[in-house]
Amino acid sequence: MSEKKEKNGLLNRLLIENPVFGLYLGICSSLAITTNINNAIGMGIAVTVVLVLSNILVSAVRNLTPDDIHIPVYIVIIATLVTIVGMVIQAYTPSLYSALGAFIDLIVVNCIILGRAEAFASMNPIGPSIADGVSMGISYTLSILAMSLVRQILGTGILSLSNPFTNAEIFSLRLIPEGFELPFFKEQFGAFITFACLAAAVSAYKNHVENASKKGTK
Repeated sequence: MSEKKEKNGLLNRLLIENPVFGLYLGICSSLAITTNINNAIGMGIAVTVVLVLSNILVSAVRNLTPDDIHIPVYIVIIATLVTIVGMVIQAYTPSLYSALGAFIDLIVVNCIILGRAEAFASMNPIGPSIADGVSMGISYTLSILAMSLVRQILGTGILSLSNPFTNAEIFSLRLIPEGFELPFFKEQFGAFITFACLAAAVSAYKNHVENASKKGTK
């Protein structure tokens, strides 16, 4: 019974507290880079690394940072980490760096990063802050991966993945016959449609959980 509750709790956290579809944070990058799963995985890993490291550093200096300058301090920490991550991506996976473009640098102003630093890491020890960063990073990655799967399959008819280091194709599978694709899913309109449908599904699940909880307390 306890294992079931833990699984439900994890599922609820990944869905109800989902930064993209539940809290509506980081939407700009989610709409822009989710044209294929390579971009989603790359951005998801980058955001997760920055989230975890920024949470660690913010938590470590939380008692040393005066209240009137804590936001600038957090931004400097996040900007430094984003610069390092961007340089690593550019050095080792230049094709991914080119695909993500300016959105790597825009991780600095991603509301998820600063939001978790302000709402959680600044008020909690390092251990829980790491767990929060990992949880939010995984949730964000799953969100943009879901969008990418929908847009890539419907927009191109093909599900494919490439090695980010060599750009060699790992697999390519046509799921929709040629000529039956929906190319608009590769464009901005398709991104908004995909986001709206997935956000509506998460909202419906959230309402279901809330209604079930109310019935259980009666």
